[in-house]
Amino acid sequence: MDYFDHVDFTRHTDWNAFLAFVDSQSARIILLTSKTDAAYHEFTFQPDDILLFGSESAGVPLDVNQRADERITIKMKNGMRSLNLAVSAGMALGEALKQTGQFSK
Repeated sequence: MDYFDHVDFTRHTDWNAFLAFVDSQSARIILLTSKTDAAYHEFTFQPDDILLFGSESAGVPLDVNQRADERITIKMKNGMRSLNLAVSAGMALGEALKQTGQFSK
């Protein structure tokens, strides 16, 4: 993509390296999951939150779920399965950026 040079990212070697990073930043891991009733749009995001998403088909392993500081969901109409990962990530990130005033940064 032509905007890749404008993005800051960190690739972690493994889960433990990621957790060390999280701890060094005093950040919260916010897990998007279908296994909670806490709606993402009613959640209060903080500027340093890290949004974590699992695979569309399997979610995240139990130990990852248990390590999350908070769990939120995009509520769906009864009988509907879920949104795809890209749509879910965009919705949650948009809400987090709006709440924390980071759209203009």
